[in-house]
Amino acid sequence: PNWWQFVALHLAAARIGAISNPLMPIFRERELLHMLGLAESKVLIIPNRLRNFDHSAMVAGIRDKLPALRHVLDIGGQSATSFEAFIARAWEEEIDMEALFASRRQGPNEVTEILYTSGTTGEPKGVMHIANTLFGNLVQFVKRLNLGEQDVTLMASPLAHQTGFIYGMLLPILVKGKLVLQDTWNPEDAARLIQDEGVTYTMAATPFLSDLSDLPTLKDFDTSSLRIFVCGGASIPAALARRAAERLGARIVSAWGMTENGAVTITRPNDLEDKVFGTDGFALPGLELQVVDADGKVCPHGTEGNLKVRGASNFVGYLKRPQLYGVNADGWFDTGDRAQMDADGYIRITGRSKDIIIRNGENIPVTEVEGLLYGHPSIHEVALIAIPDVRMGERACAFVSLKPDVKPLTLPDIVDFLSQHKMAKQYYPERLEIMPALPRTLSGKIQKFKLREIARQLKVDHAMTKRRTP
Repeated sequence: PNWWQFVALHLAAARIGAISNPLMPIFRERELLHMLGLAESKVLIIPNRLRNFDHSAMVAGIRDKLPALRHVLDIGGQSATSFEAFIARAWEEEIDMEALFASRRQGPNEVTEILYTSGTTGEPKGVMHIANTLFGNLVQFVKRLNLGEQDVTLMASPLAHQTGFIYGMLLPILVKGKLVLQDTWNPEDAARLIQDEGVTYTMAATPFLSDLSDLPTLKDFDTSSLRIFVCGGASIPAALARRAAERLGARIVSAWGMTENGAVTITRPNDLEDKVFGTDGFALPGLELQVVDADGKVCPHGTEGNLKVRGASNFVGYLKRPQLYGVNADGWFDTGDRAQMDADGYIRITGRSKDIIIRNGENIPVTEVEGLLYGHPSIHEVALIAIPDVRMGERACAFVSLKPDVKPLTLPDIVDFLSQHKMAKQYYPERLEIMPALPRTLSGKIQKFKLREIARQLKVDHAMTKRRTP
């Protein structure tokens, strides 16, 4: 979670040459077994309890399936293995600390961070970054926004996301600024923190910007210190960006990036409205962009194509998955996204060739959810499709057809099924559409583009289970 211990632990890990592997607190047994097992993690530090969930009990239940795991420390616990007891121990009396530090000093080209991301291949992939890829990007980000020691950062985005990790935690360390952490999102609390702490900069996904700018009590707080709000994770609706700029009095900055590259494109605080509200920015120094057609030829300005990135912040590989490393011999990384580029080099993300759904800045692993739902005894076929949502960016809708002679299926049935399989609840579909059959090509592939046409007209409301007729 967004606690001070997260920051201290990453710095401590880097100091002794260990690798930080941030994990979202929403993860449950299924996700943790895969991620900890793949990384062969030796030390796991968790909250004892968080938001009425017992993390210590959960980890105790799976620990025997993780042979590499040597130590589990819980923050807030009362046992001898608590984090508090661990740091209170007089280690300097037992170990030559200076010799230890000298022998384990981390080099700039050694892996320092593994962050899991989900894709169409199913299981989450461990994205590996070195200090040079992280800070090479961050230095240019800071320069473009003219951030410095005088700036106060508010970070409500999870530190276990690249947004929070780089542009929340590492940024104020780099510029010697102040960091204010918000663990649980509440727009009124955020407004109060901006007022009380003199916050000048923050970065978050669209729902955070929407909630804060539409806060009914916003006028009761002095948010005049807020200079820059960087919004990424999904394209900002122009109406929201204008409304937020007017009500907050801050410069709204658009950004686009990936776990694999960090922030790749970003607008400037003094850009004209058509750039801020109509694009996702242009490449940071040290990065190059290409929009290419199916044959790999560069597209004319304004033409949609596949977006590729090359440069200093490209990750160094996927943990134990070298065959998935989509960087060609010339250093170009295929993002899997579709985009257009204008004559000034500004891009606009137009879609994703991969089928990730981004809900509140969190990637939903579509293939994994679909794979589980295919195991439901009533489901014949399933496709998870994004429903556009003003606040969350996107929500997931499960389009299914049923097996013959089964009992009626409801959304709560699906939620219960995924819960039994220990999947994080943020990945659950929030609407269910039942069809006689899903549209398919002659080769048998589900035609998701037809389902997207239907999904564009849907919303998440009280009628969240609907049966469609031919």
